[in-house]
Amino acid sequence: AQEMITLAPGIEFRGARMRFERNEEIFGEDEGAEYVYRVASGAVRTMRFTADGRRQILGFHLPGDIVGLELGQVHTLSAEAVASSELVMVRRSVLDKAAAESTTIARALLTLTAKTLDQAREHAMVLGRKGASERVATFLLGLADRMPSNPDVDLPMSRADIGDYLGLTIETVSRSFSDMERQRAIALPSSRHVVMRSRMALVQLQAA
Repeated sequence: AQEMITLAPGIEFRGARMRFERNEEIFGEDEGAEYVYRVASGAVRTMRFTADGRRQILGFHLPGDIVGLELGQVHTLSAEAVASSELVMVRRSVLDKAAAESTTIARALLTLTAKTLDQAREHAMVLGRKGASERVATFLLGLADRMPSNPDVDLPMSRADIGDYLGLTIETVSRSFSDMERQRAIALPSSRHVVMRSRMALVQLQAA
């Protein structure tokens, strides 16, 4: 079905809604970047594979986020649905044409590209933190900031996903969650539902 996709305030394009099931590939690294996607529901992970086949997750994208915006003609990353997700896709050629005709749209696309670079820089800073608990605390605080309406966080991603994003093993991620629960920083009614009991405790862990 066709619907409008908002790339920036006041800038809308007509796109097609597509459904992707859990772990289904949306686009692959080195494929032609023919579409730009906006997450309508669910969650998307962007990633690369190292030479020895290890998966490195570079970002998680939630409803409202734009995915697949490239400077060049091919995708520099792969993208998969973390859970059953719906995305609205717009042809890249339509965006390029609009940007050529409007400085406002060109500026909006540049701002979105800059935001992607900022997220990459933030991710590098997370990986630069020494302790596993620091990394996991930073991850949870960042996720909570992106879900400001709710003090609790529903994790669409698995412990393996979080590990591949933070450069940690599944066991280390699970141990960090258990440590935080013991310190009463969080509560875990289920493996995917995190209750933020003490934001201050997480901030202190983040700065440890």
